[in-house]
Amino acid sequence: MTGTRAARAAETESALKEAAKRVFARTGYLRAKITDITAEADRAAGSFYSHFDGKESLLESLLADMLAEGDQRVEEPGHSPDFSDPAAVRWHVAAYWQFVRDNRPVVIALHQAAMVDEHFARRLREILAPNLRDIVDHLEYISARGSSLPGDPLVVASALVTLIGQFAYTWLIGGGEELGRELGDEEAVDTLTAFIVRGIGGGPAAAGAAVG
Repeated sequence: MTGTRAARAAETESALKEAAKRVFARTGYLRAKITDITAEADRAAGSFYSHFDGKESLLESLLADMLAEGDQRVEEPGHSPDFSDPAAVRWHVAAYWQFVRDNRPVVIALHQAAMVDEHFARRLREILAPNLRDIVDHLEYISARGSSLPGDPLVVASALVTLIGQFAYTWLIGGGEELGRELGDEEAVDTLTAFIVRGIGGGPAAAGAAVG
């Protein structure tokens, strides 16, 4: 009996999460109501609070699921911490690009929630900190092998994460409409990879050096 209840609870939680993704895609996170989500999931309104404290905790749970799925990918062939190898950089860029494409409604919801709620924004930074640390580790790996980075590994990692995240947001979320063209996945990944490989492999710029 206990197992049956647990299975039903897990099924309801999963239904609520999937419903939330559909509602977010239709109306956006900020306009989505909890009753919209429970109705979409065909569940009683009160069932929501048996699983989540509110929309923010549901969003955190969705992000946790996404990150767990992403963590499983590091076991796939092609993953390497050696960012001196363009193929290793490309693997990470392609993985993130696909991550955003596959989870577009939730990625948009995360941005919207962080813009209006500083507590959530801070919590989001805490959740994503290990991912930044992974990039730092990869950069320290190549630094230890004699490659010269353009700056402190943490600073360079933050620049890379910001670059990739904003680039993906511009083209996958915005669709590039304001820029007047579409961008295919291969071109996007190749461009980002080349940019990053050249950026982290060029060494520190001389003080006062002209750019351009």
